[in-house]
Amino acid sequence: MRSTATLAALMISATPAAAEPTVVELFTSQSCYSCPPAEAYLGELAERADVVALEWHVDYWDDLIYGFAGRWQDVFSDPAHTERQRVYNLQIRGVPNVYTPQMVIDGRLEAVGSRVAQVDAAITEAGRAADEASLSVARTANASIAITVDGQTDAPASVWMVHLLDHRVTEVEGGENNGRTLTNHNVVVGAERLGAWSGGTAEFTAARPSGTADRCAILVQADDQGPILAAAYCPG
Repeated sequence: MRSTATLAALMISATPAAAEPTVVELFTSQSCYSCPPAEAYLGELAERADVVALEWHVDYWDDLIYGFAGRWQDVFSDPAHTERQRVYNLQIRGVPNVYTPQMVIDGRLEAVGSRVAQVDAAITEAGRAADEASLSVARTANASIAITVDGQTDAPASVWMVHLLDHRVTEVEGGENNGRTLTNHNVVVGAERLGAWSGGTAEFTAARPSGTADRCAILVQADDQGPILAAAYCPG
């Protein structure tokens, strides 16, 4: 960790701490016939300044056979994404049952991802909650990511970097969406815990995502996958 003065001197591009955005997480699958409208809506949310939009592809559709079209293994699916969704449903709905498309808002609320009015209402409700934390994310002179978290929290939390694919188009050749061309936005391909935060001011420095990821987002989330306290996209 570096001092605040040193970090300030290095920062050349920053996401300001004001107006913390709401995090909308879509749990979806390329094998789910009812999911493309929710994926398109997430693409619209990804353009909003007041939203951090994340798309997690689950794996429980991968082995389902749909008549002569057979099955389709989602190219972005990951069992860790399914587990994240199950934990959310236990926390929010009190049941382990999962479904697609589902949107989780700030780790507190959930709605069917294709029901735009429901999701919009949840985003508005989440936005009314008092901000527990403020978050500043900046690109430094050596192209790493500098993160400052400030505020108070009633429970221990962690700072996470989520690795994203910005925009991907897939020709589906099996399953319920056989023959369709699907467009996905802000697809999650990895997540790493950068450290703990329990209130006050804390600073972190992380390398930008490497490999296939196009961009990243930073989440401050209560431990045991509780509410999301602050979030921001990494600057370009």
